[in-house]
Amino acid sequence: MTDHATTTFADVTRLEEISPGRYQAQAHPDWTIGGKPNGGYLLAILGRAATRSASHRDVLAASAHYLRAPDPGPVEVGVEVLRTGRSASQVRARLTQGGTPCVEAMFTLGTLDAESKPYWSQGMPEPEGREYADCVPVTGPAGGGPGPAIMDQVDLRIQPEDLGFGRGAPSGAGVLRGWLGLPGGADFDPLSLLYAVDAFPPATLDIALTGWVPTLELTAYVRAVPAPGPVRVLHQARLIEDNRVDEVCFVWDSRGRLVAQATQLAGIRLDPPA
Repeated sequence: MTDHATTTFADVTRLEEISPGRYQAQAHPDWTIGGKPNGGYLLAILGRAATRSASHRDVLAASAHYLRAPDPGPVEVGVEVLRTGRSASQVRARLTQGGTPCVEAMFTLGTLDAESKPYWSQGMPEPEGREYADCVPVTGPAGGGPGPAIMDQVDLRIQPEDLGFGRGAPSGAGVLRGWLGLPGGADFDPLSLLYAVDAFPPATLDIALTGWVPTLELTAYVRAVPAPGPVRVLHQARLIEDNRVDEVCFVWDSRGRLVAQATQLAGIRLDPPA
């Protein structure tokens, strides 16, 4: 992480209540890629508004549709509580800018037990890969020059075997593995995990070098309260077809516990195969 990281994740997702179910926030210019706020960061803002409006404190599941990318600056979030139950609540949230809808999301909220343990986990990948100290900090695009502003705010590291795209030689596996830390070394919580599942560069970089890969829809599950420290990330592309790609992301905490996972559909522009 560079010295430019001067604000915490709580700072950049802060809300001001305008009226019941309505909040104002600031889409921070330092949390952008190509001048537009990161999608996981925006989802965390929506998640904070959802948990403030409902009786349950933790996001368990979120599904967001990205209609258009807002600019850095003031945004408004409206929240509608659809159902409140004993163990879960369902909430709809919409982020707008200047009255124009930008992100629409549905949340299932509940209470995560910090002491819970998996009953069965054989369907999940193992947290494999290099340790934090053996991964390479990513501070900008592989070709040199200024990188996305958000890269100056977080500690994002990718293991060297997955950095072939930086040499113009992607492996073709469509996999990026590494670690992620928050500004100032802050610990992750269930809300910041919503950012973590969308923090890594597109896994398609390990297939072909492209420009922006905008998220169309993202579904995230928060599985557990993370232990202190950075989180291990596996980000993988699954299928590219018809200018769209689906990617999956798994996030483990410092003790090797799966704490979040996500699937997203994104747009992509590729040259046709020869």
